[in-house]
Amino acid sequence: MSEMWEMAESVTPLFDAHLDLAWNALSFNRDLTLSLDDLCAVDSQYNDAPFRGNCTVSLDELTRANLRICVATLLARSGPSPPFTTFRRDLDYAHPSIAHAHAHGQFAYYEWLERAQRARILRTVDDLNTHWSNPETLGLIVSFEGCDPILDLDDVHRWYKMGVRAAGLTHYGAGQYAFGTGTTGGLTSRGFALLREFESLNIALDVTHLSDQGMAEVLNHYSGPILASHHNCRALVPGQRQLSDGQIRELIARNAVIGIAFDAWMLYPGWVRCKTNRNVVNMSAAVDHIDHICELVGDTRHVAIGSDLDGGFGYDQTPAGLDRYSDLHSLKKLLFERGYAPADIKSIFHSNWLNFFRNCLPQINA
Repeated sequence: MSEMWEMAESVTPLFDAHLDLAWNALSFNRDLTLSLDDLCAVDSQYNDAPFRGNCTVSLDELTRANLRICVATLLARSGPSPPFTTFRRDLDYAHPSIAHAHAHGQFAYYEWLERAQRARILRTVDDLNTHWSNPETLGLIVSFEGCDPILDLDDVHRWYKMGVRAAGLTHYGAGQYAFGTGTTGGLTSRGFALLREFESLNIALDVTHLSDQGMAEVLNHYSGPILASHHNCRALVPGQRQLSDGQIRELIARNAVIGIAFDAWMLYPGWVRCKTNRNVVNMSAAVDHIDHICELVGDTRHVAIGSDLDGGFGYDQTPAGLDRYSDLHSLKKLLFERGYAPADIKSIFHSNWLNFFRNCLPQINA
C-alpha cells in the first residue's frame, strides 16, 4: 500500500468530510478492496437499485485520488415509526437496539480495514498529524450520521472510547433525538440531553440533515465544535436540505466548516431522481456553491469537501465529468479559472478540515 501512496503523492491531498464506506460494504454488499472497475462489474449484477454498477468509490480509487483522511460514517436509523421494508440497503430498523447492533457492525468493518492495513482510525490530534505527515493508508475519523444507534447517555461514552469523534443527531425523517430532512420539528428531550453529553467530550456536532428548527436549536444550545459535513446552498438550489444564507452566516460565526456535496440533486434545481439526465449539470456547479459561501463570509477558510459520493447514488446522479472519485481533482482547474489562489485551493482541498479537527480532537486517547 505504501507504494500506491508514493504514486499518489504528486496529486494534491484531499480531506473529505463525508463517505459512507461501511454502509456501502454492509448494506450494499460491496467489496471495497476491489479495483473500481471490478467493483462496478460485480455491483452491476444486483437489480435492487438503479445506481447499481455506477460506483465511484473503492479503496484503491481513494488512494489514487490521494485521499488521506475522510470522515467515515456509522449510518442506521430507528425512528418512532420505522417503515416496513425488506431491501438489504434500507436504513430503518424496528428498534434502536437493532440499529445499535448494525452500527457496531459498521464500526467492526472499519476495525477490519485497520487490521488489514487498508485504513487507520484517527482518535487524537497526534493521530491526525502523524497520519497526515506520513500516510501509508486511509485515515478515518468515525462519525454518526444520525444518533439512533446510541441507546442512552452511558452509551455515548462507550462509543467515544471505541473511537467515535463526531456525530449528526439525525438523518432523513424523525429520529430518536431530532427531526431531520423532510420534517419541521426540532430536538426531542433526549436530543437536548445528548447535546450536554457531547459537550462533555467535545464531540464535533454535524448539523447536516437537521430540520431548520433543529439546526436553530443546536446553534442555540450546543457550545462545542460544529460542522456541516455535506451541505450546499439554498440560495442556488432551493430546498430544506440546503443551507440558507442566514444559516451559513451563523455557522461561520461558530467557526464551522461546510463540506460541499456532489449529489447532483443538490447542485441542480428541480432535479428528479431517476429521470433528470446528469448532463444538465457539471462540476462548475459545485464551484458556484463554493463561490457563494466564500462571497458571504469574505474568505475561503470555511468551505471544503464533503463529497457524499456513493451515498445511496452512483455516477448516474453526479455532475457530468465526475465518473470516479479521483475526478474531484478537476475542481483545481475550475477554482483556478475562477480566481482562487493556490493557497485557497489547498484550503478547500484539505487545510480547512485539518484545522477544524485539530481544534476538536482530544490530545490523548480517552
